[in-house]
Amino acid sequence: MTRALDVIIFGATGFTGKYTVLHAVKLLSDLKWGIAGRSQQKLEAALQEMGAKAETDLSKIPIIVADVKDDSSLEKMTSQAKIIVNCCGPFRFYGEPVIKACIKSSTHYVDVTGEPQFMEKMQLEYNGLAKENEVYVVSACGFDSIPADLGTVFFEKTFDGQVNAIESFLRVKYIGPGTPEKGAALHYGTWESAVYGLAHAGELRELRSKLFKGRLPVIGPVMRGRKPYVGYPIEGKTVYCLPFPGADRSVVMRSQRLMYEEEQKPPVQHRNYFTVKSFFQVIILAITAALFALMTKFAFGRQLLLTYPKIFSFGAASHEGPPEHNMNNTQFTFLFMGNGWSEKSSDPSVRPNGDPVKTHVTKVTGVNPGYGATCVALLLSAVTILKESSLMPGKGGVLPPGYAFAKTSLIENLSKNGLTFELIPLYVCTAVGMSGALYYTLRLATRNPDVAWNRSQFSNEYYRNKQYKFYSPVRDYTNIDSPAPKYEE
Repeated sequence: MTRALDVIIFGATGFTGKYTVLHAVKLLSDLKWGIAGRSQQKLEAALQEMGAKAETDLSKIPIIVADVKDDSSLEKMTSQAKIIVNCCGPFRFYGEPVIKACIKSSTHYVDVTGEPQFMEKMQLEYNGLAKENEVYVVSACGFDSIPADLGTVFFEKTFDGQVNAIESFLRVKYIGPGTPEKGAALHYGTWESAVYGLAHAGELRELRSKLFKGRLPVIGPVMRGRKPYVGYPIEGKTVYCLPFPGADRSVVMRSQRLMYEEEQKPPVQHRNYFTVKSFFQVIILAITAALFALMTKFAFGRQLLLTYPKIFSFGAASHEGPPEHNMNNTQFTFLFMGNGWSEKSSDPSVRPNGDPVKTHVTKVTGVNPGYGATCVALLLSAVTILKESSLMPGKGGVLPPGYAFAKTSLIENLSKNGLTFELIPLYVCTAVGMSGALYYTLRLATRNPDVAWNRSQFSNEYYRNKQYKFYSPVRDYTNIDSPAPKYEE
């Protein structure tokens, strides 16, 4: 494929687009790249702004003017590059014309969408055409959902045997000096995508009935979801686990389905959560999520959410986006915990002998999830397609990132650029578990007034009639009345 440019960053004047340009200075240094968008003036300003941040003169970077409402301008843009990096969302409104132009021009495509409806619709409608034109279309190449999808791939690669089920736990924390600066955590574009995504979530059922032949088989014991009102000891701390509302599980399961159907690999069960420290946070988040979901169901509610994002997100989203200091000092961690068998079954639909008692733990860590790690993962995904397409499935198609990049060196390249994938040894897990048990015991000893470590302080009679949550093997419970209400028939 002979083109004037290797890479074009489309939507380079947006919040994510600008930071993609900033990271392109380093990550695309050995490639010919340009930027594209609707306004020549704004594109020039974006180059000047990001050039100043990178302390590099970007004035000679090619600029292409293209508009999603003008098909001819999109085709002119896509015909000049080997791959388009699309940062222009919400993708349910602006993504499809770019994909159509890319397929028509035989140009590869990656983006940062986290919108399941858009991704699955594109797979349903354009997978065949992409294969015919030998074009790779890979969405969700940012924080949604590279850590989750490639983290699952990494978990399976480092597991000596056959994996049954994986749980991932997302934790985000501020690691900078002092306290975070005042400001939003999300840019308006991310907020807008979330509003429309939830508003149209009902579309997924019909899409999936057309896209997928049936349910994936469950090979081993069914993995049950964690209860949001129960605290679980994870990494030595008691946390509450809430289902992650993003696209991660959708993307991971699409990869698992393709691996099962195309490569006869047994599918892995997957659940993903984000963790909070207290049950009070669970209650606040549940109320907020319920109100948000309710408002997205009505046009008037959506208008309010989009017109006043600061108010209805309680300051979490704004047109200005998060302060750069906060972004660069925000760390995210995906902890993957799972089980499986030591041996692999020769038949992908038949479980190995015995129960899946072998456990495994891995971790994916990075900083600046929304606009740092996202841009790095996006650009390295594009570079991987350009340099390692021979290691990717088939000759093209609309694919999720885990399936597309499983056999490439993308994980290694991400690890060299701030997104680390690591195996947690068993002895570390044991030490953390023992620390958690010790912490729980000490907490019980210091906070429970009924616990005494000095036998002379209380007599046996003091404890005889007390009821504890622990079962006593020497106590006769048959004659003890239950505290539950009694009802007469």
